[in-house]
Parts: sequence; structure tokens; C-alpha cells
Amino acid sequence: MPRSKEIQKQMRKRIMELYQSGKGYKAISKALGRQRTTVRAIIHKWRKHGTVENLPRSGRPTKITPRAQRQLIQEVTKDPTTTSKELQASLASVKVSVHDSTIRKRLGKNGLHGRVPRQKPLLSKKNIKARLSFARKHLDDPQDFWDNTLWTDETKVELFGRCVSHYVWRKSNTAFQKKNIIPTVKYGGGNGMVWGCFAASGPGRHAVISGTMNSAVYQNILKENVRPSVCDLKLKRTWVLQQDNDPKHTSKSTSEWLKKNKMKTLEWPSQSPDLNPIEMLWHDLKKAVHARKPSNVADLQPFCQDEWAKIPPQRCGRLMASYRKRLIAVVAAKGGPTSY
Repeated sequence: MPRSKEIQKQMRKRIMELYQSGKGYKAISKALGRQRTTVRAIIHKWRKHGTVENLPRSGRPTKITPRAQRQLIQEVTKDPTTTSKELQASLASVKVSVHDSTIRKRLGKNGLHGRVPRQKPLLSKKNIKARLSFARKHLDDPQDFWDNTLWTDETKVELFGRCVSHYVWRKSNTAFQKKNIIPTVKYGGGNGMVWGCFAASGPGRHAVISGTMNSAVYQNILKENVRPSVCDLKLKRTWVLQQDNDPKHTSKSTSEWLKKNKMKTLEWPSQSPDLNPIEMLWHDLKKAVHARKPSNVADLQPFCQDEWAKIPPQRCGRLMASYRKRLIAVVAAKGGPTSY
């Protein structure tokens, strides 16, 4: 049956004449041989716009019906990784043929946009439970507790830049001009592993890790850097050492070494870099090092040491002053991933 907008002008006029004479939908439908839904649509249009003429419209009518739109929204809500090509095939199965770009535009009008997913550590049920327990346990700790926590971690600094997306403005057919490409080197061109620590009063000692990192190497780093950092940062006698659950940190020999050297550690939930504010300082460090454009691995060591020492104490203080917000975010996420 043709749509109401395509019904001949005389037919629309006849429907209105019968309606205004007191006839109902059923009677008009029977008299003119039209479906009752068509008659109702014509009359509804007259009530709303005061006319049954075809109204001006911009462009041709959309091919995606309200029902097809609901199907699209349901599918991407259920599985956000569904591609527009897969959605196109899904609509084709119900005889709706549209270009995949049309699907993306329609989803965009409904507030659903294609975005690069954020990368977060995989959390098991055990991890989620531990994270939530940690956040609830420490939610009401006094600020003095966090100000006297020594935060530690290791990270890898790549020689040729961070693994991030880049964009260039260029004209057509200029993709391979030297200024429009980003040079790459096999295996990243080399990297350096570094260890660092900080507290609310500022950055602590920094160490470059040579060779393979194992429990013995880790214990030696702690021996040479932790207590001097505690002294330099003027932490109280009740200070606590934070470290993640890397096997080197929790091995039997390391646990015994920490106990022997009377270093109290903060219990830590696995897979929780968002709870360690030193990750923000690693970001600052790598950005500063790459801005200096090191030409070889040998340059990384002095550059990392220089830039780590330049981190302002105020930056560290702000990170710790807002630490409770991280705990609140974990509780709000019920132990799940947060925006930190």
C-alpha cells in the first residue's frame, strides 16, 4: 500500500470530506477501499498541520525506518564493538539496504559515536573484590597517612616516542612526503627500564635498571634508594612503602628482605595502576624525555634522571591531596575500571 504522502490529491480531499461529514475511520476505509491506518494518518496530518498537502522537506526520506533504527541502537548497546559493516549486513537481512556511512550518521544523531576504546587492565572477580575492599578500607584514612606513603614503581621508556596515535594535515597524494611520515625503527629502537619513587613532598630517588630485573636486583634498588628517599623527603617514622604485586616484589626473598629491614608495606590490590598516582609522573617524565629527542639508548639514562629531578614538589603534593577522589571513583565503579 502506498504511503499517505503519495496518495493522490483527490483521494486525500475525499477522505477529509467524509471525515468532516461525520464518518469514522472504519466507514471511510470501507467506502474508499483504503486501509484504516492510511485514513488515520491523513486525518492526523490535517489535525496537526491544517492541510493534507505534501509539506516541504529537505532531501529524500531516510531509508532507515524507526524500527531499523531501534535495531541498530539495540545491537551496538549490546555489543559496542560491532562494526558498521556488520550492522549493514544485519539491516540487509530485514531488507533495509543502506550504506555503512548512513548507519554511522544515524547512530551519531542518537548520541552513539565511534571512538577508540580506552585500554584498562583485565580485572577478574577477585581483582574487583580486592580493589573495592582496598578503597573502602582506606576511604576515611587521614591525609597524613597518604602524605607519608612512599609510592614506587618501574616503567619502560621507549627511545623513539610513546605508543600514541598521531595525525598530520596534508593534501591528497602527499602521504609519503618526508614531512608527512613518522619514521619507525625495528623493536622500537631500544628502551630503558627505570625505577622511581615519590611522596607528597616531592620526587624521591630514581634508578636505571640494567639487565634483567629479578628479586635480587629489586632488593638492591630498594637498599640504595628507599631510605635515602625517606630521609630526603622528610617522611615521618610511620611511613609506609607502596609497591604493586609484581612477582619480584612479592617473592619470598623480597618479603623476607623487607621484614628484615623493617619496611612496612601497603597491602595492594592487583591490576590497579589507576590507584597509583606515580603513573601520572611517568607520563610527565616520558613526555619531557621525548621532547628532548634522544638519539640513542645511552641518552635515555641522563635524560630520565634530569627530567625526574625537575618534577615540581607541588605536582606531587596535588596528586596526594586528591588521592581520596581515586578511592571514591573505585567505590562508585564497584571495584571496576575508573577514569584515572
